[in-house]
Amino acid sequence: MLAAGGAEEELMERLEALQTERTALGIELGSTRIKAVLIGPDHTVLASGAHEWENRLENGCWTYPLDEVWAGVQAAYAKLAAAFAAQYGTPPTAVGAMGVSGMMHGYLPFSRNGAQLAPFRTWRNTTTGPAAAELTELFGFNIPQRWSAAHLYQAMLNGEGQVKDIAFLTTLAGYVHWRLTGEKVLGVGDASGMFPIDSAACDYDAAMVRRFNGLLQAHELAYRLEDILPRVLRAGEAAGVLTAEGAKLLDPTGTLRPGVPLCPPEGDAGTGMVATGSVAPRTGNVSAGTSVFAMAVLEKPLSRVYPEIDMVTTPAGAPVAMVHCNTCTSDLDAWVKLLGEMAGAAGAALSKQALYELFYKKALEGEADCGGLVNYNCYSGEPVAGLARGCPLFVRRPDARLNLANFARAQLYSAMATLKLGMDILLEGEGVPLDTLCGHGGLFKTPIVGQRLLAGALGVPVAVMETAGEGGPWGMAVLAAYMLNRRKGETLERYLADRVFAAAKGSIEPPQETDRAGFARFMERYKKGLAAEQAAAEALQ
Repeated sequence: MLAAGGAEEELMERLEALQTERTALGIELGSTRIKAVLIGPDHTVLASGAHEWENRLENGCWTYPLDEVWAGVQAAYAKLAAAFAAQYGTPPTAVGAMGVSGMMHGYLPFSRNGAQLAPFRTWRNTTTGPAAAELTELFGFNIPQRWSAAHLYQAMLNGEGQVKDIAFLTTLAGYVHWRLTGEKVLGVGDASGMFPIDSAACDYDAAMVRRFNGLLQAHELAYRLEDILPRVLRAGEAAGVLTAEGAKLLDPTGTLRPGVPLCPPEGDAGTGMVATGSVAPRTGNVSAGTSVFAMAVLEKPLSRVYPEIDMVTTPAGAPVAMVHCNTCTSDLDAWVKLLGEMAGAAGAALSKQALYELFYKKALEGEADCGGLVNYNCYSGEPVAGLARGCPLFVRRPDARLNLANFARAQLYSAMATLKLGMDILLEGEGVPLDTLCGHGGLFKTPIVGQRLLAGALGVPVAVMETAGEGGPWGMAVLAAYMLNRRKGETLERYLADRVFAAAKGSIEPPQETDRAGFARFMERYKKGLAAEQAAAEALQ
């Protein structure tokens, strides 16, 4: 309801401003949630909406059907529009700029007439080992199994008939952007998870493209790689406008008008960097949810190629070392759900938030090394740990101290364990300097707990900003705002530092020595037990 008198006039003036060029919309398609966030000229959230979804394992492939993509995008936007209408009396009819982000990597091929040629193969699939290894050797550059290049080459090695018909290969964000605008483009950060990027040129590495084209020719395929990949754009560049068809796809009610300018679509890694202000050298961020990945913006190249380290870029094209692990909180979520069922059976119905807060706070009461308990949270293969398959597994010696506090701490530690394996390479092996790591994602929603334990695990101060709860979708909205509002010569780094985070509030947790020592003892057991995890995964397939 609108207020009366002068207050009503003030609200109408504000609404008029918000319905014009001063707002920015970000939509992110995450692994378990699609979220839309609308921000105002001060980058604060005006309204948001979310839709939960889950990937499914079909014929050995982790995937999402594309009709569920649009059902989820529409549902998230509809909830945002409803929240906006509840505040201002009418849903948004226009926004100043918008952008789409999504989970990186994977395989989404389309024919010349726009037909989908194969089910969407997500980052979670670990079925491209031979292709990834061969490309890594060919390029002298690490090509992880989840990268689009690995998926494409594996399909070639498998002799899949659909490969010959590919006219466009993109990511999830690139696909949604294409349908909204008609433009086959991609932000450089997301593109860097498809194929190696030359940061100086801000484009696919030309020498590696030529080598891949040799493979295409050897397999008698008529196209070149550069013909089927999206065009690469930097943050701040224009990437098309919302078409009438795209507006109808996003908002079937027809309320949102077309013509909205879009910024380059990005990956969730890039939006995480933006959402935490971590795009400058010596900064880094950790995104911890269904999967976990850490990003470190580099001052200089690494000394050699590491299979555990992805080399990607910021949305502005700066080189970034990335440790990506396939599973983080999925197993933890499953155990919390089970404990919630137990509480409900006892007549103590607790909200999801209350359950998580109790479980997380209990973890701080646990022994620093979890009392000898060890957990493996792998739902799928985990290349960082050398696991081709996954199988959630909780193990303990008979003399281990099993109680709720130690169990909860072991669950949180296991969510960080594979990340620790990769980060040790950067922090200890390569001596990459990091002043802080900024955390965002579900692991950090309960104050202090995940932040403190991760600081102890990695030996680096971990900061969490007030904006961390909004995460990637808010970061995507900020990228749209940057395109809309940036001044001549204003870099993304400066825009974030001066106009987004200048007065930002947050907390920082330094590593505690007891946590560092305890996590180190946990990791000793974790590494020794990896053989048991591997055996269980193989035996129970």
